Amino acid sequence: MRTIEKYKEYVNTSMVKAIEPVVIERAKGAVIYAEDGKEYIDCFAGIAVVNAGHCNEEVIKAAKEQMEKLIHACTYVYYIKPVADLAEKLAQITPGRLKKTFFSNSGAEANEAAMRASKQFTGKYEFIALQCSFHGRTVGTLSITGNMGRKRNGGPYLSGTTFIPAPYCYRCSFGLSYPNCELRCAKFLEDVIRFNTSGSVAAFFAEPVLGEGGIIVPPPEYFKEIKAILDRYEILFIADEVQSGFGRTGKMFAIEHYGVEPDGMTMAKGIADGFPLGAFIAREELANAFKPGDHLSTFGGNPVSCAAALANIDFMLRENLPQQAEEKGKWFMEKLMELKDEFELVGDIRGKGLMIGIELIKDENKTPALEEAQRLRDLCREKGLLIGVGGVNGNVIRFQPPLVISKSELEKAFDILKECLKLLGED
Repeated sequence: MRTIEKYKEYVNTSMVKAIEPVVIERAKGAVIYAEDGKEYIDCFAGIAVVNAGHCNEEVIKAAKEQMEKLIHACTYVYYIKPVADLAEKLAQITPGRLKKTFFSNSGAEANEAAMRASKQFTGKYEFIALQCSFHGRTVGTLSITGNMGRKRNGGPYLSGTTFIPAPYCYRCSFGLSYPNCELRCAKFLEDVIRFNTSGSVAAFFAEPVLGEGGIIVPPPEYFKEIKAILDRYEILFIADEVQSGFGRTGKMFAIEHYGVEPDGMTMAKGIADGFPLGAFIAREELANAFKPGDHLSTFGGNPVSCAAALANIDFMLRENLPQQAEEKGKWFMEKLMELKDEFELVGDIRGKGLMIGIELIKDENKTPALEEAQRLRDLCREKGLLIGVGGVNGNVIRFQPPLVISKSELEKAFDILKECLKLLGED
């Protein structure tokens, strides 16, 4: 295990609790092959990145062809064909009037660009975001992240951000139940604008499905209520699709489930099937708020990553991966509901498409079962299944596999999970 020894000696991993003791040699589709010969069903996809599968042949081919032509010349100094083609493609597949794209390297950088453009366009300087949210690890994006666990010891953060309770129905901040709650969490936005801000709010940031927060799925009418309030106060809506985009939830973008049009959208992760790329797309007048010198990225829109993204999107559209995610996710969720009836440890199962969370609890008071979640991940890994663990309380099992995962692989994943839940109950 020389690789593990080198990690311990030379790679700074002090910011993570533990790395899975798996030395990966190669991967294909939804399967990871370890150096010791063991195979794993990958149900985390590199944190929801390789949506079109590990080592997708079409994506690799496009990247190789581009590498032989040009690797880097800076998107913002010269005109580069795959960059223009990708921007055009994004304008075609995103909802509403979203049209012009700023390219970066990551989701955090995309959100930074959205923050800056929102200020430039509106002349305002405040933001509103959701509790339980996550928008990146820069000072700017942590300032609009509603999670102490991600922000601890990193301040002081930017002033001017106010948070509203997340639409976390399983743990409602108001102690109410949907639908009798009449969307109190959404309507609370107006109170926050009127009493918690100076009236200079540039934008509201939200993930259509909150990933790091624990796969929190807002009620169907939530964003329509939010958007109506934002429009009354002339506040922009920025949808953070970094984790929920590119087919993950059963639509190309998760906000499409809610029937509203954002003013801007940020993307990364699944955009290029593993090649580093981030993007902020906006309606034209918002995008044009940037003036010379306002913003830039040296490596943003790398030609190789853009070529990979084009091939990735073409593959998704041809194979209809969003619909596949919807169908496979619906079937898998129905299977998972069996576990809720059988195991008291399983408190809630929620998700859209192949973005699914299983919240584990210790008792009827919904005490987060953090240690049990970690142990379940370890047991699953030993049986050949890789899953994620997250949520604001660290007690949510995250299923976010490559969208190309087969039904037989999902069946095997379910069987392993069920077996490990039984083993956990025997500990």
